[in-house]
Amino acid sequence: MAPKRMTAPAITAMKKSGDKVVALTAYDRVTATIIDEAGVDLILVGDSAAMVVLGYENTLPVTLDEMLMLTAAVARADTRALVVGDMPFMSYQASVSDAVRNAGRFVKEGGAGAVKLEGGKKVVPKVGAVLEAGIPVMGHIGLTPQSIHELGGYRVQGKDETARRMLVDDAVALSEAGCFAIVLEAMPAELGREITEAVDVPTIGIGAGPRCDGQVLVISDIVGMTAGRVPKFVRRYGDVRSVLSEAARAYVRDVRSGDYPGEDESY
Repeated sequence: MAPKRMTAPAITAMKKSGDKVVALTAYDRVTATIIDEAGVDLILVGDSAAMVVLGYENTLPVTLDEMLMLTAAVARADTRALVVGDMPFMSYQASVSDAVRNAGRFVKEGGAGAVKLEGGKKVVPKVGAVLEAGIPVMGHIGLTPQSIHELGGYRVQGKDETARRMLVDDAVALSEAGCFAIVLEAMPAELGREITEAVDVPTIGIGAGPRCDGQVLVISDIVGMTAGRVPKFVRRYGDVRSVLSEAARAYVRDVRSGDYPGEDESY
């Protein structure tokens, strides 16, 4: 019997059962299939694709059409995991109608089972409208990359009492608005714990400590594909970059030497 497909309500119920929510990003069908077989509960088609896949400096330039294309590719993997489409910069900020229309495109064209919006109290009206349209919403507070110019860069959030209180209030507002889960990014572990205890829906941490109800990381970071520095909260579980590099170098050698293709690889 095929495993039961995850849904937004099923993710929410994991908080009450005490089961940790395991999430990873994916941007293509092959990767989505692999991590789904590994047993993740949620696949986030993150706007981190802007940097990881498309080579932009940050997440701001990625377009709605680009995100829809990547989300649709992941959804075609027909995963057990819930596929969540990350709504990119300016696809929901301007108006409630934009938020509903573009969230609908993620479901209708992208095949997503839910969408993610960044922001706290200020996005609550949009969260409510998207939910009214029948589309589950995942919240995201703390370090919100679409607001890097406002935040002054990629910095840990909630380090003073005022900022801490604001983030707790934002999380409670998102939970009360109906978000099925909330991503907590780049904040002190103690604040991650406090928010987790303050809301009725799962918190999914990314650099928010071990007391969150689940965790999410970028797939290229954990498999060692990312060149250079990675955030402190990343744990590497593989060195795929070296494997691919060696395979490519071996192929170059074999073609130039005439060793490939051989008789076994010829018709």
